[in-house]
Amino acid sequence: MDIPKTLRIWASCCCHVGTDLRVGNRTSLADAIQQSEKGGNEGGPPFEWDIALHLGDFSGSQTPPDDEEGEEVIRQFSVLQKHRREDFYCVVGNHDASGPKEACQWWFRKWIDPTGEHTEHSGVDPKHRPYPIEGTWDHYSFRIGNILFLMMGDRNDGGPPIGRGEKGGYPAGAVTGETFEWWKEMVSNHTDGITLSAHHHMLKETTVGSGAWEGYIRKGDKWVPHYHGYFSDGAPEGASYLYFVDGKPDAQAFEKYLAEHPGATDLWLGGHTHTHPDDVLNGRSHIEQKWGTTFINVASLSRHHAGKTTMPISRLLTFTEGSNEVKVQCYLHTSDHAPQGWYPSAERIIKTGKPFSFEA
Repeated sequence: MDIPKTLRIWASCCCHVGTDLRVGNRTSLADAIQQSEKGGNEGGPPFEWDIALHLGDFSGSQTPPDDEEGEEVIRQFSVLQKHRREDFYCVVGNHDASGPKEACQWWFRKWIDPTGEHTEHSGVDPKHRPYPIEGTWDHYSFRIGNILFLMMGDRNDGGPPIGRGEKGGYPAGAVTGETFEWWKEMVSNHTDGITLSAHHHMLKETTVGSGAWEGYIRKGDKWVPHYHGYFSDGAPEGASYLYFVDGKPDAQAFEKYLAEHPGATDLWLGGHTHTHPDDVLNGRSHIEQKWGTTFINVASLSRHHAGKTTMPISRLLTFTEGSNEVKVQCYLHTSDHAPQGWYPSAERIIKTGKPFSFEA
């Protein structure tokens, strides 16, 4: 009997390389890559993956990132042995954002560079992409069989309240109106397959810590940082979710569209909120279904950024030819929460609207 063909997608977020190096002398991105290819030094097994999605926050800087941290990201990517740099498909997170007086998202475009415009710095050669990209660094798509991937970057640039300031991560999520219109057109035209949408942030009230003011803890008359830092000039209400669309606060543009078009996207992958895999807040865990969409928080690879809640984890999604069931596994990259490796308690089987096929 023929064994069904599978597609394995490794999804991660928030490696914050600068923070982990500075605080714990830990190479968060390189460690995770080496664990996937060779296994971990605490007993975690290696695992196979075909492509990787990294959903932003490569930088750990509380000020706009610089070339030194960009070079460190590239050094950590260089540990890849069984895979190529081009097997990683990445988006920009709020900590990767340029400062209010800098060129728009110059750091991400130079060092992470999903479209391969700065190969001499990023090492990304578009000709070596296993699945070619269409679009821009800000929003792009690619296809694997009947799966359409819609990758959207956070636009936390340009200064407060929408963009970050000179200091601080300024966590409220943002996209341009152009990105939202592109996303609507792409999902409305892809009705005969599977659609996977990805952004650094989750949508409002979908997974753990993704509601208004859920980035903090209330103590007396003040909000105290918990999942996220508090910045009064940076839309703290929306620190845990995609808050701005074309500058409109608490826009909920994606949420309204999905409520009116259930199942328009089968999956929404995001991160941003770091926490252990068993965390539940206001009835929401890391993996939830709403509007016919399964939402999965894949963060984070960092161990030291936002130290109160950070736990190094990632997810492996396995699609099987001819099946609409997707296995979602959780990998613990340290033994802080449970033994390093697969965490069975967090494993889920989710369903897509159509069976997966390698034929488009």
